Amino acid sequence: MNLNSHMPFRAIMQLLMLLSISALIAACSASLTFDIEANGKSSGELRTTSPEAVGIDSDRLESIAAAMQGLVDEGLLAGVVTMASRDNRVIHFESVGYRDLESRAPMTNDTLFRIYSMTKPVTGVALMILYEEGKFNLSDPVEQYIPELKDLRVYAGTDSSGNMLTEEADHPMTIRELMSHTGGLTYGIFAQSPVDSAYLASRLDAAAAAGVLEPGETSQDFVRKLGQIPLKHQPGTRWEYSVSVDVQGYLVEVLSGQSFGSFLQERLFDPLGMIDTHFYVPPDKLDRFAQVYAYDDSGELTPSELFPGTDYTTYPDFEAGGSGLVSTASDYMRFSQMLLNGGELNGTRILSPLTVSLMNRDQSPVGVDISVFGRGGTSFGLDFAVVTDPVEAESYSKGEYSWGGAAGTWFWIDPVEKIVFIGMIQVSGAFTPDVRGISHRLLYQSIMEPYGI
Repeated sequence: MNLNSHMPFRAIMQLLMLLSISALIAACSASLTFDIEANGKSSGELRTTSPEAVGIDSDRLESIAAAMQGLVDEGLLAGVVTMASRDNRVIHFESVGYRDLESRAPMTNDTLFRIYSMTKPVTGVALMILYEEGKFNLSDPVEQYIPELKDLRVYAGTDSSGNMLTEEADHPMTIRELMSHTGGLTYGIFAQSPVDSAYLASRLDAAAAAGVLEPGETSQDFVRKLGQIPLKHQPGTRWEYSVSVDVQGYLVEVLSGQSFGSFLQERLFDPLGMIDTHFYVPPDKLDRFAQVYAYDDSGELTPSELFPGTDYTTYPDFEAGGSGLVSTASDYMRFSQMLLNGGELNGTRILSPLTVSLMNRDQSPVGVDISVFGRGGTSFGLDFAVVTDPVEAESYSKGEYSWGGAAGTWFWIDPVEKIVFIGMIQVSGAFTPDVRGISHRLLYQSIMEPYGI
């Protein structure tokens, strides 16, 4: 199967559905300095400790790094950074392989990665900051704040000539539906229908996936184009992965009166100490930016930008809420640990515990059976996938929430075992190993003092 840079864009995107994101984990930091745990107790701050101090077997935990190194040695991955914490204490932080195979630049803990859809939870948290300030209700119609999406009609089939037929929406899409991918929007790349074709024709697929619009176009231009296309389904009737989080990014701008990037910097990145999370790679950090790879016909890793036209060396006009950020493992750990802590990190509160609980709770419309990308035992909250049945999901804890990115980054948060895991790779295609599954299994087999049983 040809996955090189000459492959048609649509075919590449369809293959992204096949990715099972996952990987490794590790132990001591270069780019992130943590306080050393002195008294064996968690204080709500992110600290470094031995695995045994939090009930984890070091020898068993080391099997994750060995597995990741094995995937690098087999030529399946260029390099990996993994990081894990339990009880606010970092137990592993390690990098293996190469940031750039061609130059033999080693992977380091402070490498910057394209996190693509791992931008989505960040956008969701930004929106919920405004929710706490009373700027909107989850049941509010999206069109109440974004008139470009007012009176959207719904696809209802085609006539004898193949023209789209539409009908009225039985209710306006709500913000809750927008945040749970049940509002009737789509991506244009995971299925074929006249609505999907309309997304492709308007380049909304590329814009949402890679933050690529025409030069000078912004988030408002994005929603204006979106407002010209019917919804694919009646709002609240089914789950379909979609551009909805890019709409959420614009909604943050409307409700806050700030640009999306400025809001994130002021309300999230600066307070949490996320010093390496941006919508582009600043010039002084380009030497830490990972090369991204695809696989050629024989499965060999080939340098290939996942979305042609992306330029991470300049700040974009379109700050894509669904895909636009670059970040590091340590920055995303700070963000994720804040969530596990109920909205607080190192004395800085971003959200209340109940708001975080709202985000990682099943938000499925009544009567709608959701299986996220066909994975049983899962549903969707507000910008997170959520495990509702650990047995069916082949997971360990009910309420685990997570997401991943198109170039292989992934994370999960386990509120039962008090685990955060961050994994970073930069590769896409059908040969991508199931690093998420490997890291998930090997981490949990190292827990000797489980909290959930």
